[in-house]
Amino acid sequence: MTPELTALTLAALLQAVQFLAYSVSANHQVGPKTALGPRDTPVQLTGTAGRLQRAMNNHFEGLILFTIACVVITLSDQSTAYTANCGWIYLVARGLYVPAYACGLSP
Repeated sequence: MTPELTALTLAALLQAVQFLAYSVSANHQVGPKTALGPRDTPVQLTGTAGRLQRAMNNHFEGLILFTIACVVITLSDQSTAYTANCGWIYLVARGLYVPAYACGLSP
């Protein structure tokens, strides 16, 4: 497995962890009755739950492009130290972004 695919796999696991954190936080905020109900009216999450939801959605959007890049690099056998480092930088940046955004930190 190329380093880019390893970074992609770990990014997918990060997405799963984000989904878990968002789900727990959202269920805690709205309660089990709302969480298990049909939600005919949209539920607006606030605070940490809302930020975790937005961070997760942001990662879904970025993960699509990262996946395309990793697959193209791997299938074309163009993996280099540069592309591997770019993959790891992406993963580390995403890993740092999630808690920073969830805590409401801004530069």
